[in-house]
Amino acid sequence: MDASFITNIFQYYTAVVPMLIMIVGALISPAVYMATKKTSVSSAVSCVILLISMILNLIMLTADNGLGSYNMLGQPGDAFYGLFVYNKFTGLMILLFQIVALITVFVSGSSREVTKLHFGAYNALLLIATTGMMFVACATDLIGIFVGVEAVSISSYALVTLKRKDPRAAEAGVKYVIIGGLSTALTIYGISMIYGSLGTLELGALGSALATKGYSWAFVIGIITMVAGYGFKIAAAPFHMWAPDVYEGAATPVSTFLATGSKKMGLVVFFKIFLVMFVAAQATVSIEPMQYLFAIIAAISMTIGNVVAIAQNNIKRMLAYSSIAQAGYILIAMAVMSQYAVTGGLFHMFTHVFMKGGAFLVVGALICAGVGEKITDYNGLARRAPFLAFAMMVFLFSLAGVPPLAGFTSKFVLFSGAIFGTEGAVSGWVWLAFVAILNSAISLYYYVRVIKAMYIERPNKGCDEKIKVPKTFLVAIVVCVVLVVVLGVYPDLILNPCADAAAALFA
Repeated sequence: MDASFITNIFQYYTAVVPMLIMIVGALISPAVYMATKKTSVSSAVSCVILLISMILNLIMLTADNGLGSYNMLGQPGDAFYGLFVYNKFTGLMILLFQIVALITVFVSGSSREVTKLHFGAYNALLLIATTGMMFVACATDLIGIFVGVEAVSISSYALVTLKRKDPRAAEAGVKYVIIGGLSTALTIYGISMIYGSLGTLELGALGSALATKGYSWAFVIGIITMVAGYGFKIAAAPFHMWAPDVYEGAATPVSTFLATGSKKMGLVVFFKIFLVMFVAAQATVSIEPMQYLFAIIAAISMTIGNVVAIAQNNIKRMLAYSSIAQAGYILIAMAVMSQYAVTGGLFHMFTHVFMKGGAFLVVGALICAGVGEKITDYNGLARRAPFLAFAMMVFLFSLAGVPPLAGFTSKFVLFSGAIFGTEGAVSGWVWLAFVAILNSAISLYYYVRVIKAMYIERPNKGCDEKIKVPKTFLVAIVVCVVLVVVLGVYPDLILNPCADAAAALFA
């Protein structure tokens, strides 16, 4: 596909064209709702904006004229001083964020949890948060990443509290702001220490500066505080305490957005900063201490997420702890630091969007029908809503890694990246793969609890009527079910682009 027409039109601004479209959408969204007073029109306009941005990004990503493989802002010193770059990794991550936002916007207008009083502002905040994620994907220095992350964070604080007349939302918003402020303080302090010790903020220069200057106390302190700061964003243990309360208190579409979008943005930050830096410096300095740091965080996240999820009776809190465990799985790529492991991590990020997002969509659809959030409220669901029960079963089995669903395939690639090193030799991270496999087996227990309630338990007294849910939720759930199955049996659809993205990241 020839994408030269995009470059001819936008010149040096080509790399940020998908984001510029989103910014325009965020600016007009409140006006559209004020003029029409219809959530359907506002959602439709936001979806059209997202689709235009997505189509442009896909054209750039699949370009056969080299457009997707070099800095389209020209040499440093041109537009934006080379602060943004577009390559295969950037384009694929932008696509992931756009998919998450499209699913969220599509169902939000039908959700009874989302406020209709400020619906235009709600859509604007979603588009701004998505734009921040996209800027994180294409930023070339620590400050650009920091600004993008803060744009997402500030928008997310507001989105969580927009669930009116629910004290849980207010409580979740306060906790989110306090912990988010702490993570921001740790992050900016870490950036200052990194700059002081290495003398640069550019991602491409961090590795060579570390190779030249080596470790120092200032650098170690900076790395630890940055890992902690960005660890909050992905809800990795022990920085996970905000996630269950926020996912429970927020409107379910917002919980979907945070679990599948905001978390992936944090993982993109880990890949772009820490992975690239240490891989580039490994010829001169030892990177094993950092590898073991990430391996320990991954193992703790898996274990805490899965073990604590067993005791949860609220479905949204259970899914929140499951998300913590899923973050631990993806962090395996940070411990192994190989191109194949990163390919598996990116692949699992995509499959996680559809299986975890699909599970939250089922929860949101049932809340619209008046079904509660407790697992016991799902008793006999297969009789009342056969398709929703089937879809939830597919999503939960995929999250547990049951073949032939997408979760099994992505976990297989990710875990095998920890087992096999270069040239097929067995690596030293077999123990981490064993911990991940054991935790996947543990997760099957609490996922089966929900399936047992839906298919074996009898409906609660007075809950025998059929369930009707909004059509937008049904469409989104069908899409997620299809993709979970298709990506399980035909993984190359996403796996090959993930391999190209990992190659671009390492390059």
